[in-house]
Amino acid sequence: MINKTQKLNPKLFDLQIEQEAIRDGFGRGLVTAGETNEQVVALCADLTESTRIEAFAKKFPDRFIQVGVAEQNLVTVASGLATMGKIPFAASYAMFSPGRNWEQIRTTICYNNVPVKIVGAHAGVSVGPDGGTHQAIEDMALMRVLPRMTVVVPADSLEAEKATLALADSGGPAYIRLARNKSAVITTEASPFELGRAEVLFDSDEPAALIIACGQMVYFSLLAAKKLEAEGVAVSVINLHTIKPLDKATVIKYARQAGAVVTVEEHQVAGGMGGAVAEMLAAEAPVPVEFLGIQDQFGQSGEPGELLEHYSLGVKDIIMAVKKVIERKNV
Repeated sequence: MINKTQKLNPKLFDLQIEQEAIRDGFGRGLVTAGETNEQVVALCADLTESTRIEAFAKKFPDRFIQVGVAEQNLVTVASGLATMGKIPFAASYAMFSPGRNWEQIRTTICYNNVPVKIVGAHAGVSVGPDGGTHQAIEDMALMRVLPRMTVVVPADSLEAEKATLALADSGGPAYIRLARNKSAVITTEASPFELGRAEVLFDSDEPAALIIACGQMVYFSLLAAKKLEAEGVAVSVINLHTIKPLDKATVIKYARQAGAVVTVEEHQVAGGMGGAVAEMLAAEAPVPVEFLGIQDQFGQSGEPGELLEHYSLGVKDIIMAVKKVIERKNV
């Protein structure tokens, strides 16, 4: 059943649930952060409208730098600004940042431990017609391996707004991953959010499995949980919006309670959120795990919904994975 303490959207299971791009929430949050703290600055690599950094640039033109199509320069300039006390948000497509400038992020930002916030927009296969060259499905793996790097994947636009404000107040390097397409707004202004804390959105007294999801996959996981509940299969659902640092206590508690886990992400299975969960569970609470994500493939052109179904990230796929992992648990 829905965890009422999460204060989720009352239209959660309504076909008319509000839809908004996750990147839109980031844009609002950045403007608010700029209003609150004059040390917040923004940089972009020729994609101000697409990354939703445009509103900040218009409101604070003296605190915005357009570096052009030069992603390595984007993050090294941001690192210099951070060294001088600024809080830079550096935005581009995730395929280009961190995809093209990983070494500069590693050496000038993480090694020096400066508070640059890398904004990776248009992540995942749901970018759609842009195709495999522009669909960043390896970015979480690239970023979570870096020492000192926080990695955040908001579940909806409101959570992206809250995450942006939280990151502006946090020290150290961070990466926030944003989807392009409109998706369901599952939370509300009253929903809790804290960096590094997993949120249990769907809870059961005796769950047969635990679903752990991030990004827009959280919504599909909740739909799957509702259908499973109607079939008499009890599950819990965790929104793991912070991939690093991982909320070990919550994940371990609910994994042990359920005895079986399904991870769901719009990313390569190798090195992604599911890998982070599996690494931790292997050491702390070994249970059967099924991984839903991109299985060692590149993306391709198509409509967002079609691509999610093609890569087995739809509601029916989550349901099948839950039933499969329960069978494994009971062998």
